[in-house]
Amino acid sequence: MSVYHTPYTTLAGRRYPLGATVEDNGVNFSIFSRHACGAELLLYTDASSAAPFQIIRLDPQINHTFFSWHVLVVDLPPGTHYTWRMEGPNQPQAHGWRFDASVELVDPWARAVNVCDWQRFRRVHDGVLPHDSPRGLVIAEEYDWEGDIPLRLPSEQAVIYELHVSGFTRHPSSGVTHPGTFLGLMEKIPYLQQLGITHVELMPIMAFDEQDVPEAVWDAGLKNYWGYSSFGFFSPHPGYCVTPELGTHLSEFREMVKALHRAKIGVILDVVFNHTSEGGVDGPTLSFKGIGNETFYCLDALDKSKYLDFTGCGNTVNANHPIVAHFIVDALEYWVREMHVDGFRFDLASAMARDSDGHPLANPPVLWEIELSDTLAATKIIAEAWDAAGLYQVGSFPGYRWMEWNGRYRDTIRRFVRGDVGLIAEVATRLSGSSDLYQANLRQPTNSINFVTCHDGFTLWDLVSYNRKNNLANCEKNRDGSNDNLSWNCGIEGDTNDLQVLALRQRQAKNLLTLLFLSQGIPMLLAGDEVLRTQHGNNNTWCQDNALGWFDWTLLERNTEMLRFVRELIALRKRHPSLRRRHFLSGQPQAGSELPDVVWHGTTLNAPAWNDPLAATLALTLAPAHQSEAPLHIMLNMGDAASHFELPRLPELRWRLDRWQLALDTSRAAPLDVSAPGDQITVDFAPLLVRARSVVVLEGRSA
Repeated sequence: MSVYHTPYTTLAGRRYPLGATVEDNGVNFSIFSRHACGAELLLYTDASSAAPFQIIRLDPQINHTFFSWHVLVVDLPPGTHYTWRMEGPNQPQAHGWRFDASVELVDPWARAVNVCDWQRFRRVHDGVLPHDSPRGLVIAEEYDWEGDIPLRLPSEQAVIYELHVSGFTRHPSSGVTHPGTFLGLMEKIPYLQQLGITHVELMPIMAFDEQDVPEAVWDAGLKNYWGYSSFGFFSPHPGYCVTPELGTHLSEFREMVKALHRAKIGVILDVVFNHTSEGGVDGPTLSFKGIGNETFYCLDALDKSKYLDFTGCGNTVNANHPIVAHFIVDALEYWVREMHVDGFRFDLASAMARDSDGHPLANPPVLWEIELSDTLAATKIIAEAWDAAGLYQVGSFPGYRWMEWNGRYRDTIRRFVRGDVGLIAEVATRLSGSSDLYQANLRQPTNSINFVTCHDGFTLWDLVSYNRKNNLANCEKNRDGSNDNLSWNCGIEGDTNDLQVLALRQRQAKNLLTLLFLSQGIPMLLAGDEVLRTQHGNNNTWCQDNALGWFDWTLLERNTEMLRFVRELIALRKRHPSLRRRHFLSGQPQAGSELPDVVWHGTTLNAPAWNDPLAATLALTLAPAHQSEAPLHIMLNMGDAASHFELPRLPELRWRLDRWQLALDTSRAAPLDVSAPGDQITVDFAPLLVRARSVVVLEGRSA
């Protein structure tokens, strides 16, 4: 514990950089507030202090430059907690100003925050109480990275694994020393390596308000588990740290990143810049509302006391205001420069394409600043290219480097695998990297993040087990979550002991993942799908910090056959550059080859059923993209009956190969469902029977 003496002397300080910066002679504090007319800095010894040990009132003539309030506190030690109070006009309707000198504010630029005595619903019912706000924490940022730098893996080689930092190790079966934390995740790195993924995409890890839920949900003992309620955009979430009260936020996060990089695994952060935890009119004032409400939020032009809500969360960040755009880019560059992350996935990114009145912009400044930032040039930037108010930009998101969560891919593959007919041309387009969405404006297959499940919706097992969502546990009367899941329960709703139904569900789960990993573009796997994790039909576990939302590690033994299948499936993708092309399939010979990169078939060679409204079969032959690679022949049968597929003869294709070998058949029981090259059986050139609702993959081999 640091030894404090009061009062600390102060100097004028500097307006830049914003936040709390440790310097040789003390700590410089600076905060933006355009319309404030007074400011106070409150200093606390630790996270549990009942009152500040010093309150510093800033002099407008000395501590105010342009739109910043600043002060240097001489000899103040790192580890000090702090808040701000801002004085100014309260004229929400006319100007959007919501200044309240009684409210302590957490610094939006704080490098670490702790929630301290924060109680959201006490604030709602009892009003502001003394010293009840979250607090920033002064951090000395020295850290030995031991030569670590962000990874630079080419995008076409990426296999993304979406996980929840806490939920990944919170289950008692995880066996880690620090469950639910960054350090707990470190202990599971060997599992991630064995699985074969290249990047983890971490659901929100910036400091968020776990209490940001409807009151009925809170009263039921639930909380904001997913974390899409940020308020500390420079701080790792204290709830994911082992000792946040000691200010170990940065070091614990960095230890995790460094360990993942040593394992050649990149770190992508799911970031929430479309809204904040302050909510709408009825939401609390935590930071932005109290320093610049009219700057940071989109407000109704006729009544600025009202918030424009394109996010479904009460407010929308005014992302294209110059100050706000700079704040967002500054935060992103900080996480790359100082925390070594490898990329970002932007939640409801289309909300960031709107102006202050909510109108979509053709060239949103903040999105272009992100794309063109030198610091971010080698990072992955991924957009959830829609918002909650109907702006859907999959295939048209502003910019060129932006990757997109491809919702159209998800929907097409789900429909095809559940048995919808007449989709053959659409399926071929999705398997080929969605050229209809990306090729015309000079983008590539790697702009498409392909997925069949994600945190938002059914898990893979629930997708093949439920026709209807079952969200009653969320205490919102089953109104939340999507009603249109494009799922199929294989004949029985929910849990069953019917062996035939269970076998069909396993096959369908394998079909979905097989198509995912055979597609051009970047595959994303939801954590737990590889072991058939279930949420028992709940397709919106945003508030379920319990076994319903956690990764159950006993599934590794119970569903070991599925885990083996996924590992081998990822290995199959990795040994075939033809599945990871940087350019779209054309059906024409590529450089260094006389053979077309792809040839499409139906059950008959060279005769795909593009226009057949009842077709449920498709086949394709992929030429090698590298001299050391074997050709692939893929057959898809999502119909109710088995079909014979003609096979191309390898000698006639001048591949200097003489046989096909069976790499994968989702209709077969393990271990014959997927085989490594040394264990594969040879397939005759006669038409091959592909069973109903199954995928077969053949690899060419020489004698």
